[in-house]
Amino acid sequence: MELKHFLKNATKSEKYAVATVCSDSVDYLYQLAGGHCFASPRKAIRIERLTRRVAKDSGGRLEAVPRASMVRYPEIFEPEAEAE
Repeated sequence: MELKHFLKNATKSEKYAVATVCSDSVDYLYQLAGGHCFASPRKAIRIERLTRRVAKDSGGRLEAVPRASMVRYPEIFEPEAEAE
């Protein structure tokens, strides 16, 4: 699930929970969702973990946001191809 869909379907308290634990504001999450800025790899991992936890508690209404969707270079999260 993309961050913009997560934010659209999440309640105010769910959005606030993700933003607070990430030491950010809900406005920052909307900036990420709109593509106006990119998260650092460390912050993207933290947001992914927290959205997974919130999604688990939502009873299937929400899904975790993949970390690769929030960074400028998503290939940093792809496993490297093994040398042949």
